[in-house]
Amino acid sequence: MQAIVYRRPGVVGVEERAVGAPGPGQVLVRVHACGVCGTDRHIYHGEFPATEGVVLGHEYAGEVVTAGEGVTDLQPGMRVAVDPNVVCGRCRTCRAGNVHLCENLTALGVNYDGGLAEFSLAPRNQLYPFGEGLDWTEAAMAEPLACCLHGSDLAGIQPGMSVLVIGGGAIGLLHVQLARLSGAARVTVSDPLPARRDLALRLGADAVLDPCGLSTEQMRAALDGGADVVIEAVGSPATAALSVQAAAAGGTVIWFGVAAPAAQAALSPYDVYRHEITIRGSFVNPFTHSRAVALLEGGRVQVAPLISRRVPLADVPAILAAPAGDDIKTVAVL
Repeated sequence: MQAIVYRRPGVVGVEERAVGAPGPGQVLVRVHACGVCGTDRHIYHGEFPATEGVVLGHEYAGEVVTAGEGVTDLQPGMRVAVDPNVVCGRCRTCRAGNVHLCENLTALGVNYDGGLAEFSLAPRNQLYPFGEGLDWTEAAMAEPLACCLHGSDLAGIQPGMSVLVIGGGAIGLLHVQLARLSGAARVTVSDPLPARRDLALRLGADAVLDPCGLSTEQMRAALDGGADVVIEAVGSPATAALSVQAAAAGGTVIWFGVAAPAAQAALSPYDVYRHEITIRGSFVNPFTHSRAVALLEGGRVQVAPLISRRVPLADVPAILAAPAGDDIKTVAVL
């Protein structure tokens, strides 16, 4: 089979790999679609740790080919979305119910071979069946949607609240839709790109802001004094600081975007103290994957408008090496 293999920072290519046979508790999946994520770019550039020689890709969906010993509930031809995050189930955080903070967390496409290949071996516990009505590329979006659901849960959005989403990429636009489903009275998106602001309005945002040249005071004024919930979906020190400044008194800030490990953001501890701002990080997708699949199958969240490019597997190395550009979401279709 053809596979996209990470060798070392800056070296990713298409290689021939043998199609493996599923062991006990495993399933062989014929991959039909796999998203290219910002994490894949971070891995390529050496900014995120990954196992050398691993097949990349952690946002994917496909059909069951064959199941290993002990797997009796999945039959050949069944359609499945993949949760890539594998937990140990025995460490302190797992046993406290915080499996996403597992001390031994590993992931398909990062530590084990993932979905940027024609076939993938995955543990049965990581697979979520879905029906014929869901397109392969849409099903591949279950993983980022599941992560956004966790962030939305942490945000505690209640009917009538105001929400600011900083960043109009795929993640930000998923958060826009989840905020509307949660009953937010007003959802605002801040992004410098006109096309992303236009798409945000199409997907349910009530207002958009161009942050370029906009002072903090002007942004707060546009938000009527600040937003009850601010979701930072960029991952830069500047937007992390802005997210706190844009929150209303008593507001909640979710840092969802992935910043570089060494990045530092300038904050005012006094402002956080004086206005009782809650700042929370949001990491991966604990117990939210089935909800994501259900939302996609029910048509409650639109992901097709987010997919700006569908490419063959062979194009992926060049895409990882190139700047991210203005695309919202690239999906490899196999």
